Parts: sequence; structure tokens; C-alpha cells
Amino acid sequence: MDISLKIKNRWGYLIAFLMLLISYFLIFFIISKLAKEAGRVSHSYDILNNLESIKAEITDAETGVRGYAITKDVRFLKPYNSGSKNVHVLYRQLLHLTSDNEDLKAKLDSLGKLIDRRLSDLSSFIIKFQTEGFVITEEIVSSRESGRMIMDNIRLIIEKLKEEEQLLMNERNSKLDSFFTGTTIIAVISLLIALITIFYSLITYNRENKAKEEADRTTQVYSMELEDRVNELNKANSELQELRSIEKFAATGRIARTIAHEVRNPLTNISLAGEQLKEIASQNGEGDLLLDLISRNVNRINHLVADLLNATRFEQLEYTPANINELLDETLELARDRLELNQIKVEKYYEKDLCEILVDKEKIKLAFLNIIVNAVEAMEKGSGVLTLKTTKKSGKCSIEFTDNGTGIDDEAQHKLFEPYFSGKIKGNGLGLTNSQNIILNHKGSINVLSHRGKGSTFIITLNLNKEREQGVEIIPHT
Repeated sequence: MDISLKIKNRWGYLIAFLMLLISYFLIFFIISKLAKEAGRVSHSYDILNNLESIKAEITDAETGVRGYAITKDVRFLKPYNSGSKNVHVLYRQLLHLTSDNEDLKAKLDSLGKLIDRRLSDLSSFIIKFQTEGFVITEEIVSSRESGRMIMDNIRLIIEKLKEEEQLLMNERNSKLDSFFTGTTIIAVISLLIALITIFYSLITYNRENKAKEEADRTTQVYSMELEDRVNELNKANSELQELRSIEKFAATGRIARTIAHEVRNPLTNISLAGEQLKEIASQNGEGDLLLDLISRNVNRINHLVADLLNATRFEQLEYTPANINELLDETLELARDRLELNQIKVEKYYEKDLCEILVDKEKIKLAFLNIIVNAVEAMEKGSGVLTLKTTKKSGKCSIEFTDNGTGIDDEAQHKLFEPYFSGKIKGNGLGLTNSQNIILNHKGSINVLSHRGKGSTFIITLNLNKEREQGVEIIPHT
């Protein structure tokens, strides 16, 4: 993704986050204001209820006294007794509720004095009424007018206090409504910011995901192309190694044939001359001994030259269809004595549905036997494990011989198939050369993977019987 686009995305998310943070801060601030104003409104309700209660208690006390004056029944004084007590409690509560409002102090003082005066008049009325024998005198009647004026003043002050508190409560309700409106607006703005952020995130994600998918597709295409090229290079390198091996083997064969030709002619002459000398010097015992020595060495050299020629020349093969797994089992049977003598464990991993191959059975078993014998000699007695594996790869049959022996170093691997090269004390160095000759005569290949101290793996690749694989019957060569 382009760097400028990344920067824009980061700034977009940062701005959205800051706006949400600010909106949430404002919401919390307004909520605290709402709580405060709600408390003030509730406080105004308490004051209004308290004023109404004071008014009701005084009215009840006055009504109780009138009933007592009319009926002379002391039960009518019950509202007076409770009201005279409750009104003082309510008045103290009112003073506490309005302690933060200095403007109401004068009116509250007047209200308190009027309440005390009215309650005192009611108490005096009861006492006089009782002392006068429950008779309403002129004095009692004259005091009613002053009591009525006091009550009117009390009601007037209470109404004024209620009006002022109602105005204050209306103002607080108005603030409360404005806070509610502000909260709603901020909540809507926060929701819009969240929706815009989500929408922006979806667009950004889709854009980045599309660019990522495109990059992944391009990378996959490049990876497949690179893999194809690597496979082509590996195939070309494998073919080149096979060609070099064939060329090296052919050159070795030419040299071997040249040496054999040059060596055999003098050896023939030496042999003939030795036989003639043996006839001439038959009476001399020491001469016979020397001539026998010459004859044995000539035969030995001839044998070595023959082995070299057999190991390096292209032979005429007799091809017959064969199952590679069965050929391996037959070869193991040939090497059974060596395997049992050295207590070698054999593990076989054969592919069951492997198609037949066209080979010269005896020669291919000889090639396998040379490799198995070398593996047995490279492993320690009693702890060796020889693994045989057959697989079908790229239309060819692959046979792997793996041992856990001493392994082969890099320098020795380059000379492994050369004639007379051997890492064994008594080896003649022609076994693997002969095996390579047989494999190459079958248009196959032989390779080795080995590390010193980690064992070796010989890999032989042979062509499958394509006619048999395609359902065409092959008539075996007889």
C-alpha cells in the first residue's frame, strides 16, 4: 500500500478517535450537570412541599380550635396539638432547605414570627375559652379579626415564597431541558462519528484487502514462475550430470579399451615366449619356477584387463518385463548370507502399484548386488540397517538403497564410479563401475547422497515399461 494512503488512514482514525473522545467527555460533563440540576429541581420540590405542609398544618390547627369552640369536644383539639408540633419541625426543615438563599431570609423570619404568633393566639383562645366556662366572650370574638389577618399574612408569605421557588424551579427545569437537548445532540453526533468511522474503516479495509489480494496473486504468480524455473534448472542440471556421467564413462571405456589393446599384445608375446622358454629350459628347475611366475602374472594382468573391459563397455542386453520389487527380493536372497553374517536389518518400503520395467534381469540384479554388498561392508556388525524403497516419479521407477554406515566424503564421491577406486583394503574398485555400466546400458541413472558418518543413499532411476503401462502386451525376449 502507498505510504501516503497509510498516513491518511492513520490521521483519519486518529481524528475520529479524538472526536469520539471529546463527545464522550461532553456527554459525561452534561450528565454531571443534569444530575446537579435534577438535584436542584428536587430541592425546589422539597421546599414547595414543605411550604404547602406548613400551610396545611396551621390551617388544620385553626380548624381544630374552631371545632372545639363549637362542639366543646376536646377531640377536636387533636389537629391543633399535632399541627402545633409539626409546624415547628416543618419550619426548621424549611430553614435548612433555604439556608443557601439569603434573599428568602427576611421573608422566612417574618413567616416564623407570624407562625409563632398565630399558634400563641390559638393557645390563648383555648385557655380563655376554658376559663370562661366554654363561653365565647366579646374579647374572644374581637381577637378573631387579628387572627384572620395573621393567617392571611401567613398564606400571603407562603404564596410569595412558593412563587419565587416555582420561578426558580422553572428556570432549573429549563436548564435541565437544555442539558437533555445537548446530551441528545452530542449522542447523535457521536453516533454519526461512529458510523462515519465504521464506513471509513470498511472502505479502507476493502481497499487494503483488494490491494493485498492483488499483491498475493502477483506474488503467487511470481512464486509459481520461480518454482517452474527452479524445477527446469534442477531438471537441466540433473540431465547435465547424467550426460557428464555418460561422457565420463564413455571416455573411461575408450581409455580402458586402448590400454587393453596396448597391454594385451605384449602380454600375448610374453606368454608365447614364456611357453617356448619353458620347453627349452625344461631340465632346469629354477627356470621352471621363474617361467611359472611369469605365466601367473600374465594371466593375472589378462584377467584385470578383461574385468576392466567388462566394467566399461556397452553390452548387448536381453530385455524382459520384470517387477522391480521382485527383482530386489531376488537380489536380497543372493546377499542373504552376507546380511545374516553381519546381522544387518533390512527394511523394505515398496510401492505396490509400481508398473513393470524392461531390463536384463541378471545384469540388473548384479548391479543391485554390488550396491548392497558395499552397503553391508560400510555398516557395523549387529547395528546396521539397510533400507530399500521403490517409488514412481515423473513416469520413471526410482530405487533407493540407504544404509547407516560410515558414509562417503565429498572428495571420494567425485571418484566413486572411477575404475580401480576403492575405499576398501581388498576391493578392486570395479564393482560400482560395473553397476554404473549396467544402469547406463539400461538408459537409467545412478546418483549418491552421502555425508561422512551419516550413511549413504544410492538412487537408481530406470524407465518404466510404457507399453505395459498403456496396456500393450510385450513379448519377452528369449
